[in-house]
Amino acid sequence: MRADRFRLTDKPRANVILGKLISLENQTPHSGEREIQMKYYKKLIGEKCYLSPISLDDVERYTEWVNDMEMGLFMPFSKVIIDLDKERESLQQLMKESFTFAIVEREINKAVGNCSLMGISSVHRHSWFGIFIGDKTYWNRGIGTEATNLILDYGFNVLNLNNISLEVFDFNKRAIRCYEKVGFTKVGVRRKYVYIAGKYHDVVIYDILAEEFESPYVNQIFERSTSEEAGRGKITFG
Repeated sequence: MRADRFRLTDKPRANVILGKLISLENQTPHSGEREIQMKYYKKLIGEKCYLSPISLDDVERYTEWVNDMEMGLFMPFSKVIIDLDKERESLQQLMKESFTFAIVEREINKAVGNCSLMGISSVHRHSWFGIFIGDKTYWNRGIGTEATNLILDYGFNVLNLNNISLEVFDFNKRAIRCYEKVGFTKVGVRRKYVYIAGKYHDVVIYDILAEEFESPYVNQIFERSTSEEAGRGKITFG
């Protein structure tokens, strides 16, 4: 109920009550703010970002990102025209067929991109990895590196994968620096494989093994929750 709807005849008292009502109104989150706080869920948490299930409420932002030519030059979808409905279908399909997370900036709970583990083989324990930071104001701020570490942690220490691979255009130097920093190794090149901006470019293949990766989150959570200091609140099975 808005404060300016009250009309009181006792002016001194009215001023006090009006001031309190306005203060409460300013402190109460608006519906949109509550939605921003509640539509993401912290699955894996880093210092700068966390990974959450994707919220389809962000479909307009995703549609804007995938139609941005500067963004598209680094991704396979630069030649595709994607409207709102197509992007919604694409996200829903991605969520069904892969392990895909929104990358959410921690301070303001804002989705800035996503990352995925795709084509998982339960027999051979391998997968393909993909990531993009759609919000360009968050480029070169370390969020991509942290998100990559978090989803690799999920792949190796939750899904029990042994090999995670990726492909990257040879001119995407920023992404290559990120992958090499995390621990990916260059294992091959598809020569003159894609045609972009009037030239053919190589596609570089990288991979990383479980034995080469150090867990930044999952193992710490396990150790903390199973330690003696964790108390009696632990969940047991069997």
